[in-house]
Parts: sequence; C-alpha cells; structure tokens
Amino acid sequence: MKLQEIGEFGLIKVIKDLADNGDGVMMGIGDDVAVLKSSSGKLLLVTTDILLQEVHFRLELTDPYHLGRKALGVNISDIASCGGTPRAFLTSLAVPPDKEVDFVQALYQGMMEMASECGVSLVGGDTSSGKELMLSITLLGEGEEGQIVYRHGAQTGDQIFVTGTLGDAALGLEMLKKGKREGKPVQRHLSPTPRIKEGREIAERRLATSMIDISDGLLADLGHIIEASGMGGEIWLPKLPLSEGYREVIEEYNSDPYLLALTGGEDYELLFTSTPGKGEEVRKLAGDLGTPITPIGEIVEASRGIKVYGEDTKEYSIKEMGHNHFRRTPHRD
Repeated sequence: MKLQEIGEFGLIKVIKDLADNGDGVMMGIGDDVAVLKSSSGKLLLVTTDILLQEVHFRLELTDPYHLGRKALGVNISDIASCGGTPRAFLTSLAVPPDKEVDFVQALYQGMMEMASECGVSLVGGDTSSGKELMLSITLLGEGEEGQIVYRHGAQTGDQIFVTGTLGDAALGLEMLKKGKREGKPVQRHLSPTPRIKEGREIAERRLATSMIDISDGLLADLGHIIEASGMGGEIWLPKLPLSEGYREVIEEYNSDPYLLALTGGEDYELLFTSTPGKGEEVRKLAGDLGTPITPIGEIVEASRGIKVYGEDTKEYSIKEMGHNHFRRTPHRD
C-alpha cells in the first residue's frame, strides 16, 4: 500500500501502532503535543514540526525572516492548543551551501523575535547541508496537571467555539500567488499569532472539553476532535467569524465565500468545545482578553458525521475537508 492511498493521518496511525508509551507518558502520538510527567510536579509538553521547501513554503512567496517567525509560531500554537506554556526550543536546519549567510541570519532573526514575544528560549539544535531548505523545530513547554486540554473529550450537546477570524491566512496565500505583498490577510499567512494567553485561560478556567489549533483547516481539525472523541459535529455557516478584510476581497479569489474559511488552514486560531452551560463564561473570557470567541456549531451523535448548514438550514456540500499530506499534491503554496 502506498502513502498516497492512506494519507498523512493513515501514516500517523501506522507509526502510532508501533509506538509503546513508557512510564510517565500521559499522552503520546495522536494529539498536538506529547505530555510527560516531570519531577518538578508540572507536566512536560513536547511538540515538533518540519517545514520543507516546495512542500510547506516557496521562497518566492515568503522571505527568510517571516519563514523563521512562522516556523516557531506554528509550534508555539501547538502548545497553546492544549493550554500549556512554551519554554524552550531546538532547531535543526538543512540548507544549500550556496545560500548567503545573510539569509540564515534573517531566518534566525525571525525565530528569535517570535521567541522573545512569546517568552521562549533557543537552547540548541543542529545544522547540515541539503539540496533544499529544511527547517525542523522541537518545542518544550509545561502545563499544570488537570489543566491540559486534549483533542478527545467532546460530548453531545457541547458548543463549538473558535477564537479570532477564519480564512485570512488562506486568502493571504492566494493574494501572494497573485503578486500582492500587502494587506492583513497576507500578514496572517506570513506571520501567524499563537494564541498562548487564550489557550492558557481556557484551560485554567476549565472552559473546554476538547481543543486543537486550526492548521489544516476548520473542517479537517474539527475532524480530529470528532475522531478522537467518537462524536459528530455540525457547523453553521452564518456564524463563521470572517474579518472585514476577508469579506471585502474574497470574491476576487474564490466564488465560494466560505471555502477558504472552512478548508484553507493555517489560521492557527483555537478551536474548542465547551459544555452548554459555559457559554456565558466563554463570552466573559472573550471580553477579558479582548479576543473574539465565536460559537460556530455543536457536537452531535457520531452517526451524523460532520455537517455544514447555511442560513436556510440547507446542507452545504463538503468537497474537501482541508490539508492532508500524501493525498494528491501535498503542496500548500
């Protein structure tokens, strides 16, 4: 069986079936971060991500500074998605030997500025030559036992919430492809903002039954929660939080105004589920943080799968769920 037949998540399952969680491993393969018990009394959180040239990025669409910011930011977002606090990271870099030193300096400058903003330290790594640029980051964080939020845990009747707005990053990518280098959607794509404070507060106030960050697309990442929880879910199109900038120009890039918000990915907003009685507390949190948090759907029985409905309750046809490596072309850009 070929990788393209089972897809990215089928491959992860193959690897997961071979793994053996040892003592102290509270969560291994299957969530955004690994969770380990530490001698300090807090939980050690570990996550890693890899960025490959011509698969995850194209240098004609991004510069090394923003690539560095994004590479670290997407890892920090994983820690935020479970309610943890990022602490330190290691980076491994493979780079063609004919690259300018200034290029590598700008790459690391982007990483270090993101690290400074998020209170994270660079503590090591590795370098090598390679035909194409490859950047891999391993991020360490910590969390309080009893306050880590996983993908599983959603129950029938839970409301589905999302922070911020959706679709901006995917729209920004389409704008870059057409030669536009300015605008908020472009910046959302090039330099996402990890929701560290929001994730931590959601966890501390025990508002979430499950949580994930939106990297592969709203529907794809909701699918991860649905699969892990053994539930189904429905999304209400009129409730999707779309930014003013998105609404103003989306018709220039896609005839379906909802498609990028549903499947585009790379927004790195937090998607979480909450018991019905927590709605007022979620609204209060949004006010306290100054971050929009919007109810966009509901968890339903597993037999109903994932459904999307419009204003007239007519079902929206889902042609694709979002990004998935190995299936079709893996190219994000």
